[in-house]
Amino acid sequence: QVRLVESGGGFVQAGGSLRLSCAASGRTISSNAMGWFRQAPGKECEFVAAISWLGGRADYSNSVKGRFTISRDNARSTVDLQMNSLKPEDTALYYCAARTRYTSISKYEGDYDVWGQGTQATVSS
Repeated sequence: QVRLVESGGGFVQAGGSLRLSCAASGRTISSNAMGWFRQAPGKECEFVAAISWLGGRADYSNSVKGRFTISRDNARSTVDLQMNSLKPEDTALYYCAARTRYTSISKYEGDYDVWGQGTQATVSS
């Protein structure tokens, strides 16, 4: 079974940047679509970005499009989320997730079956 561990969260001022990383262990994720989701206090889990198994296709939520970039390195079994021009409303616990049975991307939380523990990103105004 694959295990996902996120890192790279932290505290940053509005307009700043953070780079989140998700490292997979246990088995390769090279044939899996991967996604990033986030959950702010008192809110539901929200789709952020997803990337196909070869990295040829990516999708983003409207709220982060143009500011965030998802990428992957299958040789290293990692998936990164570069977050630029951060806003206070980006403050959340960010989760990495894998679709272990499919290669296509999805925006839906229920389509992902392996999740990491999350990394906190806090953006001050």
